Amino acid sequence: MASVIAMAEEQGAGDPLLQHSYTDSSNHHNEEDIVPFLSSNGPDASRTTPNQRLVSLDVFRGLTVALMILVDDAGGAFPSINHSPWFGVTLADFVMPFFLFGVGVSISLVFKKISSKASAMKKVMLRSMKLFLFGLLLQGGYFHGRHNLTYGVDVHRIRWLGVLQRISIGYLLASVSEIWLVSKNVVDSPRAFARKYYIQWLFAIVLCSIYMLLSYGLYVPNWRLAASSANMSAYPSYTQTVHCEVRGSLQPPCNAVGLLDRTILGEHHLYQRPVYRRTKECSVNSPDYGPLPTNSPVWCLAPFDPEGILSSLMAAITCFLGLHYGHILVHCKGQMERLLLWSIFSISLLTVGYILEILGIPLSKPLYTLSYTCITSGASGLCLTTIFYIVDVKHFRKPMMLLQWMGMNALIVYALAACDLFPAALQGFYWESPENNLVDGTQTLLQTMLHSRKWGTLAFVTLEILFWGLFAGFLHTKGIYMKL
Repeated sequence: MASVIAMAEEQGAGDPLLQHSYTDSSNHHNEEDIVPFLSSNGPDASRTTPNQRLVSLDVFRGLTVALMILVDDAGGAFPSINHSPWFGVTLADFVMPFFLFGVGVSISLVFKKISSKASAMKKVMLRSMKLFLFGLLLQGGYFHGRHNLTYGVDVHRIRWLGVLQRISIGYLLASVSEIWLVSKNVVDSPRAFARKYYIQWLFAIVLCSIYMLLSYGLYVPNWRLAASSANMSAYPSYTQTVHCEVRGSLQPPCNAVGLLDRTILGEHHLYQRPVYRRTKECSVNSPDYGPLPTNSPVWCLAPFDPEGILSSLMAAITCFLGLHYGHILVHCKGQMERLLLWSIFSISLLTVGYILEILGIPLSKPLYTLSYTCITSGASGLCLTTIFYIVDVKHFRKPMMLLQWMGMNALIVYALAACDLFPAALQGFYWESPENNLVDGTQTLLQTMLHSRKWGTLAFVTLEILFWGLFAGFLHTKGIYMKL
């Protein structure tokens, strides 16, 4: 694994992707974690003091990891919280934007002061590469997950993109803009704030414009789908034609996002079980997975990557929005001022998102549409604002301790829990048959005790989140952190 298990003191360990610090990028970057110290001497008292963490960002990150475990492991029992089949948003569709938003906030803290842009850029490139390769290892197909005690991947079919790869792309673009496109102006007024960051926001607007131009301007021709042997019973011939010949379509078979991924990456390197297989056209159990309906369209069998190339370009905008919130945190000294500005921008983003939806740009996580970007970023901002008020303003922290611990070691919890490494390892120890293992046995026991598959699964996932919170707390007490 392209990773390091770092033994360090709490305030001395951190990775810019998953931790945050106010450090000089030319000075080893992680020698010291410094974040805004929120004094309790008054509602607007604030100063920067070494060795103090922004606890609300840890809690926000931990909440995101907990949500990911919840929707991944309970989504099958509760389809309403699972990813939306194509258009619309559910609880699961907020997880990825939350991750990206938190990364953006962290970047603004990491690069508050930069003495050597070349040194900072070198570290950003190295970390982006390591995070991308780590994501490739976790989600490229090498590990087969729960209920499949095998490993290994056919390189001809390896999946190139995934969650961590998308985060690495957003981190890279946002960090590059923070290093090279921000002026050294002193911020002493709203106008000075705008002058300092306007080039960075022009860059973000260019990225957004490229996405919009390609999404609505790229011509999508008919294309051939190579059906796998597993699907031969549904269709008599080996290849089928998906009829498109359109421009600006956002439907599953004929959008520009899928076209670019098929052309650049190839069908074999895309996610083979896309969410649109839970649509009414593709599943008799919609909004859950199920058998194909009679006369279902051929594109139901097609692969589609929810973390594709073009959609990742738009997803990076969420990092830029998180950057903006971080800049407010850095430059605004009063707690109430921060809360007010964050709330205004969050509500504005939500409003713009709903207006865009009314105007015809639907909410779609697989395509990462502009309306989806605005609404999920606005929700991220409101969530962080609420947590900031509770944790860093009112100092109501003890009930948030588990989430804080998970946020401080989010990468290792994500790898072991959300990517099923730990459950799959436990399932490797069984009694007589693979089904008789500790993981499945515990879940079955809870389902039997509660006389319900759904509620038993929810109870199991709740215990799972509690376990990982305590595990992260144990790592924290031992000073063990995972960084790239």
